[in-house]
Formats: sequence, structure tokens, C-alpha cells
Amino acid sequence: MSIKQDTRHLYLQVIEQVKRDIENGIFKEKQKLPSEFQLSKSLGVSRATLREALRILEEEGVVTRRHGVGTFVNPKPLFTSGIEELDSVTGMITKSGMTPGTQYLSADLVEATEEDKKRFSPLDVQHLAKVERVRTADEHPVVYCTDKIPEGLLPIDQIREADSLFNVLEKYTGKTIGYAVTHIEPIGFHDRISPILNCEPDQSLLLLKQMHYSQDDIPMLLSSNYFRADKFSFHVLRKRV
Repeated sequence: MSIKQDTRHLYLQVIEQVKRDIENGIFKEKQKLPSEFQLSKSLGVSRATLREALRILEEEGVVTRRHGVGTFVNPKPLFTSGIEELDSVTGMITKSGMTPGTQYLSADLVEATEEDKKRFSPLDVQHLAKVERVRTADEHPVVYCTDKIPEGLLPIDQIREADSLFNVLEKYTGKTIGYAVTHIEPIGFHDRISPILNCEPDQSLLLLKQMHYSQDDIPMLLSSNYFRADKFSFHVLRKRV
């Protein structure tokens, strides 16, 4: 599979070839790639060129490089969504042709922190219903969710029985969630959450912190969702202004 000479930089050709080999099943998910010496020789490029290509492939989430061990092919994400599209976890899983499920860990009424009060402003929030859940796809854990809802907005027994907080919140309050302000944070292995999601020690998580607002700008739901990065992929459509 020697790289053909053309006008593009060699490392771009290497990236394309490796992706093609993965797509064609030559390199399979979780498989270790040949050594740098073997792979650079088979591609007909220098090891420096190969390393640059592997660096970019790792940034794109195609491979994972483990120091002193080797380079491994990452599984393809099962769920892909535009970050500009506001959808529930239930909706994302359903659209992927899988069956969503919920494992409830806790649902309690807690005192709002000063940070919570700022986030839910202008509401005067003293207590919040805090829910911790694990969302599953075909019974496999894929997302760890912590949600906070102002006291009185939704009875806690309704929360415990809900598969989709979006749906039950909108149905009970009569208000439609119109938009969310989202912050995305990549994190490494989490001592508590990663084992719950059956993550390997080197698997990362994507944390989405979101405040959901009604169409009339009332803060309704504060969520922190930890997605398995090997299962979910998010992208953004950016337009020139």
C-alpha cells in the first residue's frame, strides 16, 4: 500500500490511506497498528512523516497512541450529532436505532449552592431536585447524567419515573425548552464515573454542561452529562459572518 506521489503533502496522503485501510477492514477497531518502522516502510514515507500523520489522526479521534505500547484504532462513535441541534439523550439514542434506557442512582431535594443560584437567575431558587442517572443504549451504559431542576417545577416522583426529562418537564409545566447554553469539556479517566460507564483506563469522556431555557427565557434544567468519547461524536456547523 505504498503512497502515490501527488501534489499533496505526504502526511495528508498517509492520513487518507490509514483511514481507507480502517474503512476497508485492514485495520480493525481496537487493533494495534504495525510498528512505526513497519508502517512507514510499507507506506514508503519517513517515520517523521508517519508520526505527523498519526498525531493528526489522534487529534481527530481515529487512533489512540499509548506511550511505549503502540497505536490503536478507536471504535467508531455510535452516536453523532450536531452540537447546534438541541436534542435529549433519549432522542439521540433512538435516532441511532438503539433502545434507550435509564438506571436511576439517586433523586433527592438538595439545597442550591451559590453557583446554582447564579445559574438559575432571575429565579429565586433555594432548593433543587437533583437527579443522578446512567443512560443506556441497548442496555449498555453510555452517558452519566446529573440534572438539577428548581423545586416546585416538577414533583420528584415524576422525575424518578421519567425516561426523558425533556418530555416530562415540557408536559408537566406546559413550557417548551427552546435552547440551551452549552459548555464542552474533554476530561480523562474519572475515578467514579468512568467505571460506571465501563470505560477503559485510557478512555476519555466528553462533559457537556448545559443550562436549558424555555422559549420565554426561563431557566428550567441544569445538566452535566458525561458522554463516552468512543461512543459519541459532536460536530458544529460554523457559518461565515
